[in-house]
Amino acid sequence: MNKTTISTVGQFVGQEVKIGAWLANKRSSGKIAFLQLRDGTGFIQGVVVKAEVGEDIFLKAKNLTQESSLYVTGIVREDERAPSGFELTVTNVDVIHEAVDYPITPKEHGTEFLMDHRHLWLRSKKQHANMKVRNEIIRATYEFFNKEGFVKVDPPILTGSAPEGTTELFATKYFDEDAYLSQSGQLYMEAAAMALGKVFSFGPTFRAEKSKTRRHLIEFWMIEPEMAFYEFEDSLKVQEEYVAHVVQSVLKNCKIELNALGRDTSKLENIVAPFPRITYDDAIKLLHEKGFDDIKWGDDFGAPHETAIAETYDKPVFITHYPTSLKPFYMQPDPNNDKVVLCADMIAPEGYGEIIGGSERIHDYDLLAERMKEHDLDPAAYQWYAELRKYGSVPHSGFGLGLERTVAWICGAEHVRETIPFPRLLNRLYP
Repeated sequence: MNKTTISTVGQFVGQEVKIGAWLANKRSSGKIAFLQLRDGTGFIQGVVVKAEVGEDIFLKAKNLTQESSLYVTGIVREDERAPSGFELTVTNVDVIHEAVDYPITPKEHGTEFLMDHRHLWLRSKKQHANMKVRNEIIRATYEFFNKEGFVKVDPPILTGSAPEGTTELFATKYFDEDAYLSQSGQLYMEAAAMALGKVFSFGPTFRAEKSKTRRHLIEFWMIEPEMAFYEFEDSLKVQEEYVAHVVQSVLKNCKIELNALGRDTSKLENIVAPFPRITYDDAIKLLHEKGFDDIKWGDDFGAPHETAIAETYDKPVFITHYPTSLKPFYMQPDPNNDKVVLCADMIAPEGYGEIIGGSERIHDYDLLAERMKEHDLDPAAYQWYAELRKYGSVPHSGFGLGLERTVAWICGAEHVRETIPFPRLLNRLYP
């Protein structure tokens, strides 16, 4: 007998297999019991026919409780109606552990209840699908950057300075020094790019931002590439090719999960490079045309503004050349207009907001020193960063993609809290 998983049962059509699984749900109809089984790799229906298995096995199957763990033996059958294309004709059931009073039942539950039981909510079909899509995005990320010749570098999580100011950072003590949980690995990735050419990082970042919107988390994961000898336009090309690669990989490898989520995949099929671009100036004009009369040049965009701009396009859109006053100290000014910088935010369709922020970085030592002074940054804390401009400085660019917002957009999730295994929110540190 073959011991296998639900995701690979298609290799054993017509054969008897053994699967370790949990009972997600069940129903019975007279002398037939239908077991909804999951094993982490997927979901499958097990059909137990009393006349074929006998009284003892049938009663055991019929009396199984939700989330009990078991070994199920059965014959693999093709079934076009099943999401996976297969079902299991059960021949035997061995209970490993009987679950009692599982708290998340098939009825509706409130969000706070589900968040309190996040360790169990992860087992549900939609949450399982979210995590599988997240995993595919991560896999496709490594595939893309490895193929493009990038080297993965891991920046520190504890830092002594902040790339974008300390107002939204978690402070801690590093023995007798002040330290912060990283809000970005970018500055360190710039140093790595000067050594290795093209690099990327993938790790947790932290923002002490008191926001309760559906787009925000306190702890989230970022993919942050940096590229030596890449100017602004070069970086935009990498960004759109990367996002297109990720979306197409999910469409190819997560059909079952997207179906479980009820995702309209036609909206994703169109996500191929190149992406449209609009300058900040033109975005202001567009917003005025759409009735946002209060916004003026120099204002930052909020969620309603980003959504209104995104609705004009059926792909992610770059908003470029923001005012210098809105952006961090390290962004390169536009050589034709020093009131704006060579930066871009990529806005996802369907109201999911900014998923990428990026720019060409300042590579002139004197200009960087001037910007640091304007932002009241301690020169000693950033000495190492400034020195990158003293010893063989080159034009370079980079960007950061927020993983959870990207998962939310691709999955069609209502809130980013469902796109990370254990979300950290303004008022939630449990479980």
